[in-house]
Amino acid sequence: MFVAATDVEALARFGRALADPIRCRLLIELSRAAAHPVDLADTLGISRTRLSNHLACLRGCGLVVAVPIGRRLRYELADPRLADALRSLESVVLAADPDVACIPPGEGFRFGNR
Repeated sequence: MFVAATDVEALARFGRALADPIRCRLLIELSRAAAHPVDLADTLGISRTRLSNHLACLRGCGLVVAVPIGRRLRYELADPRLADALRSLESVVLAADPDVACIPPGEGFRFGNR
């Protein structure tokens, strides 16, 4: 059963998904075309186990879905409009200060109360 997220929840889910460079690359790949996990692992140069963990996160965030094709799964963006959103985010020019880190070293990203 799918549940619609509120605006704030949706942004938090995007934030969690985009907090990791591998998940960002994965979303970009899936914005180009749906793909099977073995192909995604090869394209990204990561193990299938590592890929599986990232896909689980993206599924949990509601950004990707697994579509059964015969005995295999193919992954795609949960909503085609996500591809446009990702392209828009890629084109944003940030006013980043190179001397100030967005996330302090060693702190990492924390989601929720965990």
